[in-house]
Amino acid sequence: MYTGVFVTGTDTEIGKTLFAQALVWRWRQDGRRIAVMKPVASGCRTTDAGLRNTDAERLLAVSNVDAPYETVNPYAFAPAVAPHLAASQAGVRIDCALIRARFDELAAASDRVVVEGVGGWQVPLGTDFAVADVALSLGLPVILVVGIRLGCLNHALLTAAAISSAGAELVGWVANHIQAHTELAMENVDALRARLDAPLWGVIPYLSADPEPAVVSRYLTDLPP
Repeated sequence: MYTGVFVTGTDTEIGKTLFAQALVWRWRQDGRRIAVMKPVASGCRTTDAGLRNTDAERLLAVSNVDAPYETVNPYAFAPAVAPHLAASQAGVRIDCALIRARFDELAAASDRVVVEGVGGWQVPLGTDFAVADVALSLGLPVILVVGIRLGCLNHALLTAAAISSAGAELVGWVANHIQAHTELAMENVDALRARLDAPLWGVIPYLSADPEPAVVSRYLTDLPP
């Protein structure tokens, strides 16, 4: 159904990688070759091989398509700050054309590419473009990961409106419980289900730290083939 999907979120640290790993694992069970991509990442650590991002490495670990790290994560920055600020400090201009070229390499070697954004939909990547522009340049449908907590209704509805306004297709959303307890959590999920014009792809409960993708995938439902 899709050549790939772009995973965005209502904020940072709300489970985009958790969901993306589970989605890759689930689609792999159908015998598909699933590549992964984290075009831009900040908060990377220094290694002998260069800067490395934990989220990109986790995606690579579950993918069944071999690819160089630099193809999966072409823009890696050490400071754990907004990516446009990290890029400015490094004297680097993030280029959508380069990201598109790396994506095309991955797409040519796979059946689908799962691309994870950085932060939320409107996070700046430069003076005149944002994460949204990456999704649009890749021509991918969007999946929204909603971190279930106080304020999530506003964040989710505003993000969905921004996705639609940009001309991208919101094909699904995921409710991820990021706290051990949130008052009226499922009532919030139900409120979003009634208001978001896209199917709910799963409700992920609050899980222990670093759960296996196979475990998380059990909570994904009604995925497209």
